[in-house]
Amino acid sequence: MLHEIKPLHPGKTKKRVGRGGKRGDNSGTGHKGQKSRAGHKMNPALHEMLIRIPKLRGFKNKPLFGKAMGINLNVIDAKMTDTLVTLETLVAAGVIRKSDTDIKILGNGDVTKKFTVKGLEVSKSAKEKIEVKGGSVEAPTVKPPVVKKPVVAKKQK
Repeated sequence: MLHEIKPLHPGKTKKRVGRGGKRGDNSGTGHKGQKSRAGHKMNPALHEMLIRIPKLRGFKNKPLFGKAMGINLNVIDAKMTDTLVTLETLVAAGVIRKSDTDIKILGNGDVTKKFTVKGLEVSKSAKEKIEVKGGSVEAPTVKPPVVKKPVVAKKQK
């Protein structure tokens, strides 16, 4: 009778394909994870924080301003003939290039001459060594920020 009819392959059931997509068992949502679930939503603040974390290659949030370039006292003592040490005199003596505007004098080496440093940053140890020899250090009034390389976002295709 009708209630006695059995399927030809009783262990085989039809695969239930995912709902909502064009075709396929996952209907275009990929495999597992939050984004494959129904009603997946992400907090915008959390999403931005996750983007900012420097986890893998392509970390975009690099600092705009670089560190000051350090010049040791022994280099200045060897190459400088003038007693006045400024940005212009360092360029003229060939110690630095014209483009290097952010300079800091470091205290490595000994001083044999009397120097007057104007408009440059000087470390504590370098200042002590210059003042012991009878020189003087005038601190810079305003430190200009140096932009090493502008960070430009890539265009999306």
